[in-house]
Amino acid sequence: MPTADSSSDSTTDPAAMREQYRSEAFTEDSLAADPMRQFARWFRQVAAGGMLHEPNAMVVSTATPEGRPSSRTVLLKTYDERGFVFFTNYGSRKGRELTANPYASLLFPWHPLARQVIVTGTAFRVPREETVAYFRTRPHGSQLGAWASDQSTVIGSREELTHRYEDLAARYPEGEKVPAPPHWGGFRVVPDAIEFWQGHENRLHDRLRYVREAGDAGWRVERLCP
Repeated sequence: MPTADSSSDSTTDPAAMREQYRSEAFTEDSLAADPMRQFARWFRQVAAGGMLHEPNAMVVSTATPEGRPSSRTVLLKTYDERGFVFFTNYGSRKGRELTANPYASLLFPWHPLARQVIVTGTAFRVPREETVAYFRTRPHGSQLGAWASDQSTVIGSREELTHRYEDLAARYPEGEKVPAPPHWGGFRVVPDAIEFWQGHENRLHDRLRYVREAGDAGWRVERLCP
């Protein structure tokens, strides 16, 4: 229900905001043999198009064992036939929730192309050597930031965080090797289903979902109503 200070202006009224998607049909015979190849195909198109600032940005949703969900935007760092990898503080909210309840959902919202990809699966910590190898590729400031921030915990002020960072910068100046924090690392989401969504006119969108068959017997494709 509108609040007392809300406006009926269609430019700010969510109910009046509509986009008529126009794109070519997305059919089963156009799909790659498996979902990771299909994801790679779409990801290359999104990245090459230059329409998105961070095409690897994805919404990661997790939940507590009691089913209370939480979501946040995280950057995908690698993907292959094993799954999708991102890195985080294991003590963060998502880290704690994935440790207690490993089921996760990833959403890639590629709105300029009227596309989205939804991944559901199980998250596993990547091997420590994989975490360390990636940590070495991060900018020096990002390496220090991984130590300075106790992600998701309450902090008294911005200044407190800045002081932590400055202390670390003095201890590990530019060019000095920064060790990978033991509380920081990667998660690989191993998919059991991946849905590819293509927007169309009149909300008659195409939704094609790969579902992993039991016993790792491959994938089947389902078409879902929009």
